[in-house]
Amino acid sequence: MRLRDNLFLKRLNWQRRVRPQARRLLPNWSTILEHSGSVWGTALSTKQNTKVLVATSTGGHYGVTPIESMLGAALTLRGANVHILLCDAALPACLQAQYLEFFNHGEFARNGPKRLCDECSSAGMELFAQLGLPIHRHSTLVTAEEREHARAIARSVPLEGVKQFQLDGLAIGEHALAGALRYFARGELSGERHAEAITRRYLEAALLTAFATRRLIATHGFEVAVFHHGIYVPHGVIGEVCRQMGVRVVNWHPAYRKQCYIFSHHDTYHHTLMDEPTTTWDQLDWTPELEQRTLGYLKSRWQGAQDWIKFHKNPNEDLRKIADEIGVDFTKPCIGLLTNVVWDAQLHYPANAFRDMVDWVVRTISYFAGRPELQLIIRVHPAEISGTLPSRQPIIDEISKAFPQLPPNVCLIGPESNVSTYAVMTQCDSVIIYGTKTGVELTSLGIPVIVAGEAWIRNKGVTIDAHSAAEYFTILDRLPLGRRMDEAQVQRARMYAYHFFFRRMIPLRCVAPAQGWPAFRVSIKRLDELAPEHDPGLDVICDGIVRGEPFVYPDEARFALPAVPAAL
Repeated sequence: MRLRDNLFLKRLNWQRRVRPQARRLLPNWSTILEHSGSVWGTALSTKQNTKVLVATSTGGHYGVTPIESMLGAALTLRGANVHILLCDAALPACLQAQYLEFFNHGEFARNGPKRLCDECSSAGMELFAQLGLPIHRHSTLVTAEEREHARAIARSVPLEGVKQFQLDGLAIGEHALAGALRYFARGELSGERHAEAITRRYLEAALLTAFATRRLIATHGFEVAVFHHGIYVPHGVIGEVCRQMGVRVVNWHPAYRKQCYIFSHHDTYHHTLMDEPTTTWDQLDWTPELEQRTLGYLKSRWQGAQDWIKFHKNPNEDLRKIADEIGVDFTKPCIGLLTNVVWDAQLHYPANAFRDMVDWVVRTISYFAGRPELQLIIRVHPAEISGTLPSRQPIIDEISKAFPQLPPNVCLIGPESNVSTYAVMTQCDSVIIYGTKTGVELTSLGIPVIVAGEAWIRNKGVTIDAHSAAEYFTILDRLPLGRRMDEAQVQRARMYAYHFFFRRMIPLRCVAPAQGWPAFRVSIKRLDELAPEHDPGLDVICDGIVRGEPFVYPDEARFALPAVPAAL
C-alpha cells in the first residue's frame, strides 16, 4: 500500500474509531468517589500545603487526561492544593491539531482546530469537574488587548525568524515551530502550501499561552507545575514561563515498559536525560541479579513482550533471509546506522554535530560512498509508518533526492520491513545513531555506538560522542573498529540500561494496559488505591512533584538482602 493510501486509512480510523473509543476509557471519578466514602471530602477540606498546577490544557488528549486527573487526585490525598488548567477553545492552534484530524491543511489554515475544540473542551471539563478541584480556563486569563497583541506579532514576524523569536527572553518561537512541524509530521516545512499560515497560528497560540500562564502564576503563586511532554504548544510555552517565574516544572511521558512512566524535573525528558548526573546510577551495587534482570528485559525488547510501545510483531531474526532481503554480506565489515522520526521533538540541542537528522544521514552516506570496503546498513525507524502520527517526510524520500542511485555499499531497510533491527545491528562492527534510544541497548551488548545527535546514551561514558561534524568524520575514519567494548565499559552500559529501564521508568499499579490508543487506562475502584504507601511508584512520583525528590524508582531494593538480626 502506498504511503498516501496508508495515511488516508489511518486518518479515517483515527476520526471514526480511535478517539470515541479512547473517550470511553476515561476514568469515572464520580463512581470512584462514590465508592470511597468520606475520603475525598476530607481531603478537599484538609489544610493544604504545596500549591500545584496540573497544566493539562488539552482536555481532549485522551493519552494524557487519565494520568493527569489521577495525579490531581493522588496529590490532593497527600495534602497538596491542586488546581487544573484547561483550554476552552481559546487557542488558534495546539497539540491536539494534527494532520490526521484534517482532510486538508487548508481547513486548518483557515479555521484552526475549531471543529476539535467542542469535544476537547467538554471532555476535559467533564472529567476534571468530577473531582471538584479549581479549574482555570485559558480564555479567562487573556485580555482583549493581549489577544490583539498576539495576533499582531504573529502576523509581523518574518517566517524565517519564527524559530529564533523570543518574548521577554522566552523561547516562544522554538515551541511554535515545533508545534507546526508536529502538525505536518515533517522535519522542515519547504513545499507545504499552507506552512506559513499554520506556523503563524502556532506562534499566536504560543503568545496567548505565555500571557495566560503569566497571569495565572502571578494570581495564584503556584510552587510547582506538572504537565505532559514539556514541548510544543501550549506545554512548551507553559514550561518556559514557569521557569522564568520561579515555578518548579515537572514533565512526564509514557515509557516503553508496560505500566511505566518517565518523569523529569525542570524540563522535558528529551533534554534532561542527556544531562542527568552519572552519580545517580554508576554507584549502584552491581549484582548478578541486577545484570540478569537487565539482560532479560533487553532480550524481551527484540519482540516487545514487556512493552506497550512497540512497532513490529514477530520480527524476522533469520540472518540468511535478512541478508538476501537487504543485499548485505555479513562476512564483510558492516556499520549500522539507525534513524529516528524526522519531525519528532524538533528542539534545539547544543550537542548536535549536524543541522538536523536529514543532514546527518545524507552526509554520512556521502562519506561511505568513499569507503567501499565498508557496508553501511541504514535501518529506517519503523515508527515512520507505524507510530501514532506517521511521518509525512520519510527519510527514504530525502535519501532519494540526494542519491537517485545509492552507493553500492549502502543498504537500506525501510520502515515497513519486518527485519529485526537487533538481529542486524548485532552483526555490525559498530552502530551510528542520532537520537534513537536503541543506543542504550546496543552498548549493553558490547556493540560500539557512535553518537552524532541528541541520543540519551550520550554523556554516559560508554559511547563515542561527536560534538562537531569534523570530529564525527574523524571518528568514522577509524572504522572498522574491529573490536567490541571492553568488559568495564559493557558493565557500565548495563548499569545505565538498568537505571534507564527500571529506575527512571516508574511503574504504576493504578494503571493497566489497554487495547488500541491510548495503550493504558486508570484501573482503580476506590480512592485508597491512590493513597500514600499503597503504590510505591505513585509515592515516588508524588514525592517528586511535592517535595522535589528525584524521579528514581528504587527497583534494586527488591534484590537487597534481608537485614541480619543482631546477636542476642
